Amino acid sequence: MMKFLVMMIFMIPLCLKKNMFWMVQMFLFFIMFLFMNLSISIMGFSNLSYYYSCDILSFGLIMLSIWICILMIMASENLYKINFYINFFLFNIIFLLIMLYLTFSVMNLFMFYLFFEASLIPTLMLIIGWGYQPERIQASMYLLFYTLFASLPLLMGIFFIFNEMNCIMFYFLKFFNLNMYLLYFSMIMAFLVKMPMYIVHLWLPKAHVEAPVSGSMILAGIMLKLGGYGLLRVMIFLQEINLNLNYLWIIISLIGGFYISLKCFCQVDIKSLIAYSSVAHMSMVISGIMIMNYWGYLGSYILMIGHGLCSSGMFCLANINYERLHSRSLMINKGMMNFMPSMSLWWFLLMSSNMAAPMSLNLIGEISLINSMLSWSWISMILLMLISFFSAGYSLYLYSFTQHGKYYTGIYSFYVGVSREYLLLMLHWLPLNIMVMKIDYVMIWF
Repeated sequence: MMKFLVMMIFMIPLCLKKNMFWMVQMFLFFIMFLFMNLSISIMGFSNLSYYYSCDILSFGLIMLSIWICILMIMASENLYKINFYINFFLFNIIFLLIMLYLTFSVMNLFMFYLFFEASLIPTLMLIIGWGYQPERIQASMYLLFYTLFASLPLLMGIFFIFNEMNCIMFYFLKFFNLNMYLLYFSMIMAFLVKMPMYIVHLWLPKAHVEAPVSGSMILAGIMLKLGGYGLLRVMIFLQEINLNLNYLWIIISLIGGFYISLKCFCQVDIKSLIAYSSVAHMSMVISGIMIMNYWGYLGSYILMIGHGLCSSGMFCLANINYERLHSRSLMINKGMMNFMPSMSLWWFLLMSSNMAAPMSLNLIGEISLINSMLSWSWISMILLMLISFFSAGYSLYLYSFTQHGKYYTGIYSFYVGVSREYLLLMLHWLPLNIMVMKIDYVMIWF
């Protein structure tokens, strides 16, 4: 695991040279190829090397991180064209990738906390440095204070565990059962804010709307998954108390997911709509993790990977429209089928994946989550039905609004999709629908 870290660190000087934009992307493709061929043990941790290791949970998420970072560079060609602080932008992406790689691969709970928080810094820089509106400063403050406010108790909790157990390695913590209310709340609140759970979700739509396309992609693709990953890791030693309190989080998540799905129909900003749909999907993931059974863990993991690819692809589509019309309003982004008929196909494919149509990973994840919820309580079926139905509703609403109708007469110049954009969308959609073929790996592990 150390070799990949060293490779990423040695890519930093490359970012600071001139005309290395696509070279950095090629190197990331190379790292991705090497990492994909890593042999991992299905039973537990493998590839151990000085504090770093990899099991299937971290393997999938590290692969997603590298992939999204590759696509972020591909989506940001506009910055390259106008040469807008391009070297610092590349450095930012590599630094962010290193932090995410370390977050997912360390075995020590404190080191995990350290890198979990450190990944916030490059994200903030992306939003403040390359965002569009002046409100981006306010959005960054929201992001910073929401996440940091909930993270300090987590740090205290980790120190307490080390003081009591003399050990904070993930592997050994599974032998303990810490039945303490205060510790439980301090350990999971940081992750619930990061997910984000309904009530503490307000930073997400703000951050998405103000972020550049690369910022939105990494926020939707990876940042929300950090919370899920953290929950999956800490639930192991908080099992007993979680079984007493899990109904609380499940009720908040399901009712919140339903309410947010309705709120999606009120949005007039494309990015805002996609951001709210992320909250609705993550509410199902939180429920699945909190139930703590086989299907719940399995479904939440699969839906996290699926949502990372799907949501990131939808932000790319929104940006493709934004680059042409310089507006994210649904009123102006109408009748796009007249201008970009081929792009309309990609809108359809990614929207169908977002509403969990076959063959996407989202479908497998949602089926598993619905199974797990029903095994917990059949009453949850009512809210699950509503969330699933409305998720299809707002996906179709967004698709039909942007592709059909009379186009805005104020458009005075336009160009159709270029091959880079089609490749970018294909690289989102293909893994999302091809990985279903090898879903047995995850099933065996869980």
